[in-house]
Amino acid sequence: MGTEHRVAVIGGGSFGTVIANIVAANGHAVSLWMRNAEVARTVNAEHVNSAYLPDYPLHRGLRATTDLADAVADVDVLFMAVPSSSCRQVAREVGKHLDAQAVVISMTKGIEAESFKLMSQVLEDELPKHRLGVLSGPNLAREIADGQLTGTVIASADDALVQLVQGLLHSGNFRVYASHDRYGVELGGALKNVYAIMAGLGAALEVGENTMGMLLTRSLAEMSRFAVDMGANPLTFLGLSGVGDLIVTCSSPLSRNYRVGFELGQGRALDDIVAELGQVAEGVNTLGSLKQAADARSVYMPLMSGLYAILYERQDLAGVIGGMMMAEQTHDVEFAVRKDSE
Repeated sequence: MGTEHRVAVIGGGSFGTVIANIVAANGHAVSLWMRNAEVARTVNAEHVNSAYLPDYPLHRGLRATTDLADAVADVDVLFMAVPSSSCRQVAREVGKHLDAQAVVISMTKGIEAESFKLMSQVLEDELPKHRLGVLSGPNLAREIADGQLTGTVIASADDALVQLVQGLLHSGNFRVYASHDRYGVELGGALKNVYAIMAGLGAALEVGENTMGMLLTRSLAEMSRFAVDMGANPLTFLGLSGVGDLIVTCSSPLSRNYRVGFELGQGRALDDIVAELGQVAEGVNTLGSLKQAADARSVYMPLMSGLYAILYERQDLAGVIGGMMMAEQTHDVEFAVRKDSE
């Protein structure tokens, strides 16, 4: 057996719980920080997360706590799995107690609304001394809990960090691939949430398979176009954290963002849907920030703009779709187009 690590997972939702459990099952001491004291009690006494995965047995090496200082005491690896809206605040508090040598891994697929910073950039602000990585991919927590074969990506320019995380998480059902394109991997995870809302909307309206095929591929084109403008590698979007995550999130009712779109297509109000969901659908928060950033950068994103018009400008769905169909027809795979030399 290799080196035993002391690990903290900050955020006791579905994904944080399954990641903490995989690490614990691999023989490491794991603390799981959550806000709800009663749920923490059931994790420690009954070895289940009663709020999110009540039928998923947890390893006895996994310990829950509501005390942030206790959770991060003496850990050498920390996974951040809190919603984007609270990431900065929680990271700031974590920084008061975390050992300077600890490695920090972001698992949140979102963007900070006020600054349009990715979560790893927020962590860089609040935890500047720490080595950072990003974990992202087609990772529906419910399927991981059910033992379904799953792949994810750990992204960092730090090869030692990548190998560390691969060792912590690799198991018979969970495979961890490597990438050096941290921003590309992170943008793939954040941006696909917006398009999952649109996919859910399309499913509710029972659009055809041709339409869904066009929707998914043009979504991928928009995501990669924006990411390249931000400095990411477009080839990253051909991998698990790009097209892989997009396909899963845009086709599964297990996706919170897909469910938001589906309910919208049933005629329900956005505020009612979000309130009933009881969990954060990051795509709702990301959409407004993405629209502002795309406009400021003059990045052409007609699908995203159309969804924004439907959700926030109360425009008629049929009119928005008609407008998109009449919009500029760009190259299909624009990064493969070779310009003729003069």
